[in-house]
Amino acid sequence: MTTLQSASRRRRAVAVAGAVSAGLLVLSACDKPTPVATVTVGDSSVSSEAICYNDGNGLNADSLKECAKKAGDVKSIKLGQDETVRIGVDPKIADDGWIILVNGRQFSDLSKQTFRTMPSGAFFSEQYGTQGNTNTITIQMGDKAPAKGLWSFKVKKDF
Repeated sequence: MTTLQSASRRRRAVAVAGAVSAGLLVLSACDKPTPVATVTVGDSSVSSEAICYNDGNGLNADSLKECAKKAGDVKSIKLGQDETVRIGVDPKIADDGWIILVNGRQFSDLSKQTFRTMPSGAFFSEQYGTQGNTNTITIQMGDKAPAKGLWSFKVKKDF
């Protein structure tokens, strides 16, 4: 092997080591992803990370104010009449327990399961105070204040 080939290999090794180091640096600067919640209707699904999450610790008043700002910009899904709505959560959410809020009001009891099913009509019923054409479903991690995380979706009436 010539000196020129040896120098070329060393430069490549240094370049590869530099690229790997830079990649690790970039990854370490990324935020850790939050647990995910999903709403499924028929063959349509929307998934989202939390609009507010403090690594499983209670959210303070300032955090909740920031959540309120993000709540208007959430994913939506259409609900047809007599369809089943499936709500699934990451096991980390289920371990702490979760409740469903509709338009800010508690809609379900605490669950420690990773999914629940509900009829779509429940989200557009005068009986439940959910009339209208669009409602907001919020999944709250934990059933007591302060919440540990919030995931939010819009459901739109399609009947």
